[in-house]
Amino acid sequence: MKLLVSVINEFEALEALKGGCDILDVKNPREGALGAAHPTLIKKIVNLAEGKVEVSATIGDLPNLPGTASLAALGAASLGVNYVKAGLYNVKTVDEALKMASWIVKAVKNFYSKVKVIICGYADYAFLDLLNPINLPIIAEKAEADGILIDVKNKSLKNLFQYLSFEDLKSLIKEAHSYGLTVALAGSLSLNDVEKVKMLEADIIGVRRSVCDVNNWLNGRVKSEKVKSLFKLVKT
Repeated sequence: MKLLVSVINEFEALEALKGGCDILDVKNPREGALGAAHPTLIKKIVNLAEGKVEVSATIGDLPNLPGTASLAALGAASLGVNYVKAGLYNVKTVDEALKMASWIVKAVKNFYSKVKVIICGYADYAFLDLLNPINLPIIAEKAEADGILIDVKNKSLKNLFQYLSFEDLKSLIKEAHSYGLTVALAGSLSLNDVEKVKMLEADIIGVRRSVCDVNNWLNGRVKSEKVKSLFKLVKT
């Protein structure tokens, strides 16, 4: 299983690299769970990584605007990242989600075929009138995406496992893997959740708050010591 650490600046990227991680995820949490960072920062972190670890970039909790989303995806792909992550936020139906995902994938793959596209859904969908993430595997498969991410939109005291049951996640992951998709799980996950994520056979675990100096994903700062402890647990 790979460890993804979400960072908001170059300092945090260096801390994550020092602690040990597989993927540096560049985001702007002040714009949401999958808030997009400025292209300049993404490029700087790609250069910092020097190919030693992978880099992912989020392009937002997206409105139902396929053209806008596809252009944002292409912009992110052009910066040298390994993954582009797109949140299907303001889509209400499977058809809307499939169109969004298809446009995003086409935009990236037509120009940067090696960049992987990850389609993202939200575990707290029922509270926000969003698309049920149980639909993500078939949407990603039909859109020819590379993988899916299940995250939590509202970063409160609840985490992924308080919104979706272990069995529901297990079924979703099994379906995604049957299509050859990569599966990432995130959403206020802590050291205590690592074993559950391993048992689910997810490919990637994504964190931020649990490796920050304070328990706050907005105001906390990623610290290498915490990353190191988590990385060791993930790889054990």
